[in-house]
Amino acid sequence: MGSAELVAGALGRAESSPLLAVGAGFIDLTPVWLKDVAIRRFGDDDKTVLLVGLGVGITVAALGVGLLARRRPRWGLAGIAAFGLVGVVAAMTRPGADLVDAVPAVAGAGAGMAALTRLTRATRPDRAGGTDGGRRRLLVTGAGVLGAAVAGGVVGRLLLRREDVSAIRAGVRLPAPSSPATQVPAGTQVRVPGMTAFRTSNRDFYRVDTALTLPQVDPRDWTLRIHGIVDRPVELTFEDLLARPLVERDITLACVSNQVGGDLAGNARWLGTSLAALLRRAGVRAGADQILSRSADGMTLSTPLAAVLDGRDALLAVGMNGEPLPVAHGFPARLVVPGLYGYVSATKWVVDLKVTRFATDRAYWTRRGYAEQAPVKTFSRIDVPKPLARVRAGRVAVAGTAWAQHRGIDAVEWQVDDGPWRQARLAPVPGLDTWRQWVAEWDATPGSHTLRVRATDGTGATQPADRAPPLPDGATGWHSVVVTVT
Repeated sequence: MGSAELVAGALGRAESSPLLAVGAGFIDLTPVWLKDVAIRRFGDDDKTVLLVGLGVGITVAALGVGLLARRRPRWGLAGIAAFGLVGVVAAMTRPGADLVDAVPAVAGAGAGMAALTRLTRATRPDRAGGTDGGRRRLLVTGAGVLGAAVAGGVVGRLLLRREDVSAIRAGVRLPAPSSPATQVPAGTQVRVPGMTAFRTSNRDFYRVDTALTLPQVDPRDWTLRIHGIVDRPVELTFEDLLARPLVERDITLACVSNQVGGDLAGNARWLGTSLAALLRRAGVRAGADQILSRSADGMTLSTPLAAVLDGRDALLAVGMNGEPLPVAHGFPARLVVPGLYGYVSATKWVVDLKVTRFATDRAYWTRRGYAEQAPVKTFSRIDVPKPLARVRAGRVAVAGTAWAQHRGIDAVEWQVDDGPWRQARLAPVPGLDTWRQWVAEWDATPGSHTLRVRATDGTGATQPADRAPPLPDGATGWHSVVVTVT
């Protein structure tokens, strides 16, 4: 594994690392229900958990190979070769792979077979020193192999830092918007201890994607191709993109995997050019109903064309909260389409837009059973007090967040136990595409109580009480928390 990392680093191809390639393949083969469990249980740490799990599995398998090789050396070597074959297949089946991507796994398997041969020979008794001599040789050989493995892995990781674009990103200067965002009204942020911030920082913004290693896209080499059912295919460089009129808007994004009461949503100020204007420049032909977008790592997402062309602020974004997009959130460019779940609207590291039909092309998530049309469902949650909180009897603040992007939130109601629904006070918002905070005061009496919340959007629709899972088009249900009043 250390040798494979070293070769992947020398080639500048992090995605060809066997560990990452197998991990990516595991993600692709994982059932949707298990992905939802992983996201719900581990959140942004789901990829770390996967890699740790793979590392543990490899360690256990390696122990088995070593024990087998003591009695049947050829079988042990065959086990290492099988490891290499799995790595080759995983690397070669990644989007955009070529023969070079097989080299790290092949080199790693070769180094592993050589190390196994050295180690098995070292276990043989020494005629002069007996068993103790063999044991000493094994310890010395094992230490040498371990040192080489660690050194190879570390050097490989250091070599991959050459591909890091953080320094280039830091040097990007974004132009001022030709259409600035509306000023956020006073009182938008509910002033209650523990309340969610109206604007989510870049550091705290949720991240849900399948990338085990962040794509490092140099903006100097970046291009965006718009093609398909269009009159005039368009290709843009990053300089071309920054030269276009830029729009600045506050927009809330939400993940379809968000459970009732979940935190897989965030609100940021985005800067980008109009996606609809780019499509009009290409000249969309009749019959098209989908934009199939592709990211630099090969991920594909499908966006309903009508949602981009209906007048909403759909953006090809380059900025987030006053700075260039963070690498983890799509630098140098990504899609932001308000009112749709992220799996059909928020392609990061985007490099290709194909105007096509749903009947012709299917994207990554739609092939796995998620809906083609994915408008964000009306959603509300209680942020304060927290679940299982203990509060003092008397006046208690109850507050939370609700969203229905591109429809807006018109009302929020809350309930204690099975009592009557009460109107909460809504904070002002800069537009329909952001979440909205709400607050109420509760005269809490001693005992255990259940608080519930529901919201009504700008169309007059109130979110349903019935619970439904995220698959295929987003969770539904009222959020509730149980608190103890003392």
